[in-house]
Amino acid sequence: MSEIAELHTLRDYLRWATSRFNEAGLHFGHGTDNAWDDAVALILHTLHLPINIDRSVLDARLTASEAKQLQQMIQKRLHDRIPVPYLTHEAWFAGLPFYVDERVLIPRSSLIELIEKHFEPWVDPEKIFNILDLCTGSGCIAVACAKAFPDASVDASDISEEALAVAKINLLRHHIEDQVHLLHSDLFSTLPKKEYDIIISNPPYVDTEDMAALPKEYLHEPAIALAAGKKGLDCVITILQQASQYLSPQGILVVEVGNSEIALTERFPEIPFTWLDFERSDGGVFLLTAKELRSCKVF
Repeated sequence: MSEIAELHTLRDYLRWATSRFNEAGLHFGHGTDNAWDDAVALILHTLHLPINIDRSVLDARLTASEAKQLQQMIQKRLHDRIPVPYLTHEAWFAGLPFYVDERVLIPRSSLIELIEKHFEPWVDPEKIFNILDLCTGSGCIAVACAKAFPDASVDASDISEEALAVAKINLLRHHIEDQVHLLHSDLFSTLPKKEYDIIISNPPYVDTEDMAALPKEYLHEPAIALAAGKKGLDCVITILQQASQYLSPQGILVVEVGNSEIALTERFPEIPFTWLDFERSDGGVFLLTAKELRSCKVF
């Protein structure tokens, strides 16, 4: 496009990309919620510049090679609708950077706030020794839990060997490969029998109707990590059926189910779900204690 030839400075590219992103009606939901922040994340990362860059640098002129690289990245975001974290191969979760690609979901879970608060008041942080992260994907939840509970052993499982390969990259990146153990399993199916103080999971929970209506950006993510049947409950039902066998007497189960919250409560009105409130997200996360699960006669 001829107008690209008129772009010279970092400020020019940020303004132009923001305008084009808005014009194209892109969807934002993978770490940003607006065109400006999306453009900032893409452009600064591509140029290897920090997010808190001195604003005077915005008027620096780009080299020809930098301009070409930026143009290619912006066009991929515009025309292929690839989320920025897949273009930069970096996403942030709980204040930590993670490698991501299209083998895993882009981190964006409400569970961040629980981990930051060490799951208080639901547990005594001093008595957390074993944690299980079901459906670990990129490993972001497992890594964040390991950082929050440095004395705990963390198991991280996933049905996808490709996802576990990405998780391994992140364990090595954060130097916690001795604390976090990766396991290949379809939920609990091949996990060794063990009692956990916390079982945490962000499993697939998107129902058939919502899957059909997803913006194009989400179609770059692995469907196996999103789709969970007609009502979005296929995985969470299995978790509810089997989790009590893997919880310590004082243990808790924490599961994110997003928009499937209503379907879940309608399906199991007798289960005493505690639906958690969050300051920075919409929620859709329930908590059950080991005692509540074991006293439940549903299964």
